[in-house]
Amino acid sequence: MELKSVDWLIMLLYFAFVLGIGFALKRYMKTSKDFFQAGRALPAWICGLAFISANLGAQEVLGMGASGAKYGLETAHFYGIGAIPAMIFVGIFMMPFYYGSKARSVPEFLRLRFDEKTRAFNACTFAVMTVFSSGISMYAMARLIQILHVFDSIFLSHGWPLQGIFTVSIVISAIIVLVYIFLGGLTSAIYNEVLQFAIIVAGFFPLVFLGLRNVGGWQGLKASLPDAYMHAWHGLGHASTNPMGVDAIGMGMGLGFVLGAGYWCTDFLVIQRAMATPDMDSARRVPLIAAIPKMFFPFLVIVPGLIAISLPTPHTTETVTRGADGAIIHNIQVVAPQIEQGKGIVPAKMNPVTGKPMLTASGRPLLDYDMATPNMLLHYFPTGLLGLGLTALLASFMSGMAGNVTAFNTVFTYDIYQSYINKRASDHHYLVIGRWATVVGILLSIGTAYGAIAFNNIMDTLQLVFSFVNAPLFATFLLGMFWKRTTGHGAFAGLIAGTSAAMLHHGLTLPIEATPGIHGGWLAVIHHYPSDMAQNFWGAIFAFSANFIVTILVSLVTKPKPDSELVGLVHSLTPKPETGPIIWWKRPETLAVGILVVFVALSIFFA
Repeated sequence: MELKSVDWLIMLLYFAFVLGIGFALKRYMKTSKDFFQAGRALPAWICGLAFISANLGAQEVLGMGASGAKYGLETAHFYGIGAIPAMIFVGIFMMPFYYGSKARSVPEFLRLRFDEKTRAFNACTFAVMTVFSSGISMYAMARLIQILHVFDSIFLSHGWPLQGIFTVSIVISAIIVLVYIFLGGLTSAIYNEVLQFAIIVAGFFPLVFLGLRNVGGWQGLKASLPDAYMHAWHGLGHASTNPMGVDAIGMGMGLGFVLGAGYWCTDFLVIQRAMATPDMDSARRVPLIAAIPKMFFPFLVIVPGLIAISLPTPHTTETVTRGADGAIIHNIQVVAPQIEQGKGIVPAKMNPVTGKPMLTASGRPLLDYDMATPNMLLHYFPTGLLGLGLTALLASFMSGMAGNVTAFNTVFTYDIYQSYINKRASDHHYLVIGRWATVVGILLSIGTAYGAIAFNNIMDTLQLVFSFVNAPLFATFLLGMFWKRTTGHGAFAGLIAGTSAAMLHHGLTLPIEATPGIHGGWLAVIHHYPSDMAQNFWGAIFAFSANFIVTILVSLVTKPKPDSELVGLVHSLTPKPETGPIIWWKRPETLAVGILVVFVALSIFFA
């Protein structure tokens, strides 16, 4: 692979725009509200695109392609039952509570509904989660730069080991994100996310078109893959009949109800975008606007993974020809061992730090599914188009990093620093702290980027983190919003129990092909799961259930808040939000119905 001048120009122009937005917005960052909340003045459609783009980080674009190659079309459930119903629910039912309470963050909402200790626990766990998520995006960007061999010549000329490129790439990506968030805060992140959304669509649409045309269209793709790979719903009757190793209960409850709803309804990373709008109606429309393109993104990010695993696996070949003078000529086309040991154009995984092959528990080569989408770009895109496609990948990584960092600096400043360290400082002081929290978040993310090395699918890594944080938190939100008897003591005890249950489950279970450690089994192995994802789904179910039960039991023996303090925080005590003078087709309820109709139609088509 060789990048031409036009490819480099496209990527350099993108980075110039990204940094330029940060510098252009710096002069508008005069207060902490400007920096952390974008002044609550951005239009719904801008925030709607940012809402989905904040989720279009490495875990989405790279991870979904990796999951498509590893698990097949079943991955589309992350968009179907794992996203669309929850996005509708948060827009129609939950956004009035978030926006109406005037809370600056999700942990602050928990303080209003419950108490300080519940807020503190969530603020700390959420901060850890954002650091891990940002680190995953850094890892993905560093891996991409490695396979592009961008710095090979510099390292070789100085006699430096090529493995150092991984660390250098992480540092470079960290600096770029740090600069534009440090300068422009949330507003800079949101406008960059809109830019990144457009680039991702422009970069991946031709990839799907060229890939499908090459394999003979949709029917050709189906003919080249096992039948189980090409159905979203078939095979869910039993864990052994589908590539993901998940049955209907694990999929519906683990992904659809707990992880999916837990992410979209409670993760401040995306909620923060909706709360940057000027009024309630706009805030409610944000997740609904985002749900429209979300339904069609499986075509852009999952199908490339399916195509990558369906292609013939390259092997070293030798051809013998006879020259004009009668001499026999041997032509050998050498293929690297990690490519030969892979499947399709998904290579075997090499440790990016040590350069050594990585093996499964049974000694077989571990496939590097994260390279499915990047290798598709290198396989199909010509000069110019390759630059656009690689820019789309880089944009997704930057989007994921920036979204998590802006959420981290807001929660740290408002819910940790202002609440427990310095309660009475000036607004300018909190603005300064927010900027330095950005630096701290970036530095911590660099450390967590190395933890992602142990996984061959970053979506597995991310869902593991979500099962520890979002899954138990969703139980707290459901009970808190729909059962006024829920108490602060109950919520806090439930979060402790849910997180502990997730840790215990992870420590006692292990995927079949994994070794004890970061994949689980670090206490003992009493159960094996068919895959990392199956383990994540069931871990989320255990975490949610433990939280739900403990919260109810503790709430029944502790004193609840009086009704007067719960108005606007509990569904039964909150007046129905009044919709302003909006055209009927712009009303949140109308949008929700239309989205549901399209969602059902797509689910039937890909059954």
